[in-house]
Amino acid sequence: MKRLILAIQFMTRLPMPAVAADAEDFAASIRWFPAVGLIVGALVAGAAWAGAWIDPWVGALAGLLGWVAVTGALHLDGLGDIADATGAAHKGRERISAVLADPHIGSFGTVAIALQLIAKLLLLHALVERGLLAGLILIPFAARIGPLLWIRLPTLHDGLGARFRDAVQPVDLGLWAMAWLLALWPAPGLIVTPLLLLFWGLWLRRTIGGISGDGHGAGIELVESGLLFALLLTDRLL
Repeated sequence: MKRLILAIQFMTRLPMPAVAADAEDFAASIRWFPAVGLIVGALVAGAAWAGAWIDPWVGALAGLLGWVAVTGALHLDGLGDIADATGAAHKGRERISAVLADPHIGSFGTVAIALQLIAKLLLLHALVERGLLAGLILIPFAARIGPLLWIRLPTLHDGLGARFRDAVQPVDLGLWAMAWLLALWPAPGLIVTPLLLLFWGLWLRRTIGGISGDGHGAGIELVESGLLFALLLTDRLL
């Protein structure tokens, strides 16, 4: 339970009780990231449902605002940093590392964050109109399985990515894989999750050179958008 609390504290802005923990506990909290995703999904879907009583667009906006608020824009910050680093990728690995370490956001990062928010708003509106909020609950859960896999990529520096590297055991992956399989019944669009996670890992390896905390955050954001689209597509096809 302590490590779940640590995961909630790290991944959200929800108020949680203080717990005594060491570096090992913090690293092991990554095992609970998908569970935190369920909490995020429930809050986002609840906000969208409440707003939809007024209008689908209000529901979509409420869901988006809830998404940003509960996560504290943590993953959006990672997306912006990765976008800026991508813009500097042609200048070599040292330049990429320098950009990732820079706390300021550049033009690439600003555009990436803006486009991500617009994409989520439009996709949320479509989900609200089609009454797919139950599937929305599961999207943050599926996206947060990604960090349990991406930690096997080379680490760019001794940051959060390096701390988490040895914390995940095969049994953790097996349990969350079974949970994902069960989630396919109410949300068949989640079937594309492994492809999205694999694509992001390969892209990071090729373009950025490895994983960092920013890579995890950006991946979560982009996989969430991909799963929103997949949920809408499968609803249209099935």
